[in-house]
Amino acid sequence: MPTITAALEAGLPSLLADIEDLVRTESPSGDPAAVADCARVAAGIGTRLTGAAPEWIDGSGRPALRWRFGSGDRVLLLGHFDTVWPVGSLATHPFEVAGGRLTGPGCFDMKAGVAQLFHALSVLDDLDGVSVLLTGDEEIGAPASRTLIEAEARRNRAVLVLEASEGGALKTARKGISGYELTVAGRAAHAGLEPHKGINTTTELAHQVLALSALTDPAAGTTVTPTVAASGTTRNTVPDAARLMVDVRVATAAEQDRVDRAVHGLRPVLDGASLTFSGGPDRPPLPTSASAGLFALARGLYAELGLGTLRGVAVGGGSDGNLTAGAGTPTLDGLGAVGGGAHADDEHVTVAELPRRAALVASLVASLTGPGRVEP
Repeated sequence: MPTITAALEAGLPSLLADIEDLVRTESPSGDPAAVADCARVAAGIGTRLTGAAPEWIDGSGRPALRWRFGSGDRVLLLGHFDTVWPVGSLATHPFEVAGGRLTGPGCFDMKAGVAQLFHALSVLDDLDGVSVLLTGDEEIGAPASRTLIEAEARRNRAVLVLEASEGGALKTARKGISGYELTVAGRAAHAGLEPHKGINTTTELAHQVLALSALTDPAAGTTVTPTVAASGTTRNTVPDAARLMVDVRVATAAEQDRVDRAVHGLRPVLDGASLTFSGGPDRPPLPTSASAGLFALARGLYAELGLGTLRGVAVGGGSDGNLTAGAGTPTLDGLGAVGGGAHADDEHVTVAELPRRAALVASLVASLTGPGRVEP
């Protein structure tokens, strides 16, 4: 296995060049043309390094790329090439490699991971049993690719997600995510002349904010967070409409169900006010049980590669790994670039870790698909 690491370290200049091509092809999720441009770059890299062209799958103008090698049913490598950065971000956050760090919009989340994926596969002699799926709408919740991701997960026995890793720890658990929007309807009135004739939606909203916040359960790892709120039109008018957005994070499916039932069971406090909730569970949790077998395998391989001790971490943020775990397939996340600053001005990748993490991915794929293959 050390030869895998050596081969990938020797190929680091090529890996950096591929990351640069991806980063310089800006691809915000909300710009389908830009996302398609980046898909073409990713397809070219994958074709060059694996010898096979991908299948293009249309997803509401944001294509997904799929490779299947042989049976393509043992392990799915999953990633995305869209970012949160608008076109033009290179002007203020240029691609650069200096002082052991690589920077540029989307480098950490997760264009470096896309390039690492293909470089990992390039050092393997046999890719039978491997599938690769890259999507262009992860950053907006995978509205077009969700069904495809879940279907690909169900036909495989394991999923490796090339999302990035803060500090090198793999994502062994991710919280499930729900989102709600509350609309409150009341009655307008003059705030000075006859406020008693109004039904004040700001007051009703305050009651609902407290009720929603009370659904938080720190012991269970559940957070219910009212976020964006709006109510009223002028200072001297009793407001007749209000709106509230709510973010929910849960560690278990049972908690996700509990909160959903409680949210839809809320009732107005003020006579005459009405509540309308939209939204609900979006991504199921990725529980530790879904990653345990794969993480144990990864830790052993990491040590065999002479790379030290691999750590795991549970996080509140979601990824498409939530969807594959929810589909019932063992999933290990955070196998991409090591660095930090996702979605932020200091987004960066640690260059020295690029071939090391790619070596781990290659070793995992070989163990899951090769002779004497491991069952996750």
